[in-house]
Amino acid sequence: MSDAANESRGDLLSAVHVLPEFRGESSWQVDKEKIPELMAALKIEGFTYLVDITGVDNQGEDPRFEVVYELCDLSARKLLRIKTKVKEGDEVPTVSRVWRTADWHEREIWDMLGIRFSGHPDLRRILMWEGYPHHPLRKDFPLEGLPTEMPDIAFTAKAPLEGGPFVTRSASLAQEREPRAHPAEERSL
Repeated sequence: MSDAANESRGDLLSAVHVLPEFRGESSWQVDKEKIPELMAALKIEGFTYLVDITGVDNQGEDPRFEVVYELCDLSARKLLRIKTKVKEGDEVPTVSRVWRTADWHEREIWDMLGIRFSGHPDLRRILMWEGYPHHPLRKDFPLEGLPTEMPDIAFTAKAPLEGGPFVTRSASLAQEREPRAHPAEERSL
């Protein structure tokens, strides 16, 4: 390996904060600016499979968000979790040039949490419609939803959760709490 490559690798490793191992799983905390370079280096080292990218809303903390990359080295049977913290309104560099599948994951994180990925080739909504002003997986998004100005596309009023088919109620037996197990209600329909 050349001196320049060794120096670059040392620079990358100095940017990594190794988190305590938990149940045999390794996690690293990395500044978001180093993510693309680190991911490219890890892919060369054998972590060729990007299992998932997720976003986490830590409402009330600063920075509020975290992006988590799950990597796998299939030949060595090793998993590695890379985490980076993101302030609200900041962007994370895309890794879609390293793994093509990151395109989909990053679009989903943008759509559901509002975390933008700079340099992404096609950052548009993937589950919600274009023009939808909210990000439904944020912790401050109400469970019953929000009204929308687009009556042709979605409901215009909040969706009630009380008494809905997937809302549990308190009961002594688990089968009575189960939303699908209400035979008395079914008979009255």
